[in-house]
Amino acid sequence: MITLEEIESAIRKLPSEEQYRLAQRIQDVLSDAWDRQIEEDSEAGRLDQILTEVEDDIVARRTKPLDEILDNP
Repeated sequence: MITLEEIESAIRKLPSEEQYRLAQRIQDVLSDAWDRQIEEDSEAGRLDQILTEVEDDIVARRTKPLDEILDNP
């Protein structure tokens, strides 16, 4: 089995363009895993309390338009 240290050493030997391509692929894998986790949490009801709080804030007008927050009129 290849060790993490061996992988890191191999990455350092790659041309910078290849390092950036690898970084993007790793980011894609992490993003997919994050999406799956959010979906699982949602289906299991672990986000229900947060959703209720957000809906309550909207009804109580404790929200701002995104453009106002981003200062992007």
